[in-house]
Amino acid sequence: MAKKLGFLVNIERCIGCHACEISCKSFYQLEPNMRRRRVTELPENLVGTPVRAFVSTACNHCDEPACKKACPVGAYTKREDGIVVHDQNMCIGCQMCGKACPYGVPQYNPVKKKMDKCSMCYDRLDEGQLPICVEKCPLEAIQIVDYNEVQPSNAVSVVPTFADPSITHPTTHFILPKPGKQTRRF
Repeated sequence: MAKKLGFLVNIERCIGCHACEISCKSFYQLEPNMRRRRVTELPENLVGTPVRAFVSTACNHCDEPACKKACPVGAYTKREDGIVVHDQNMCIGCQMCGKACPYGVPQYNPVKKKMDKCSMCYDRLDEGQLPICVEKCPLEAIQIVDYNEVQPSNAVSVVPTFADPSITHPTTHFILPKPGKQTRRF
């Protein structure tokens, strides 16, 4: 059986340091205002009691990617392991994929005049390395998991501000902080 890779983000461990976001931006030398990974603060009532929480998100490498369906030139492919890849050489910069994605992931690169998105560092994974965001997270809040082998019982597929997961069936899952937890374990 082929792998089904996805991000697992432990919100309880994320401190909002932006190391994942910055390392990705630097590694891929992205233009100003472009980010393949975004760290945002979540509502304080996320788990029913006040808690300060952050979440790191990128492309969700959806089971049914809206970006792929919307691309008129077939610049998107889905690998057997579930990674959704964007081929900038094929991209015509029409931005249809960005409009179709309910998570607002594909971004327009005004210099290249092409769309851009997270590739889960598939080239690094193919060489046995971790994605740069996973490698550089100081608190190990981001993991790559094979969902055919690992099904965390405490993981959820949606957090506040996320679109309805039934639209595209994202592979990113989240571990929420425990209610009443005031300190983080490292």
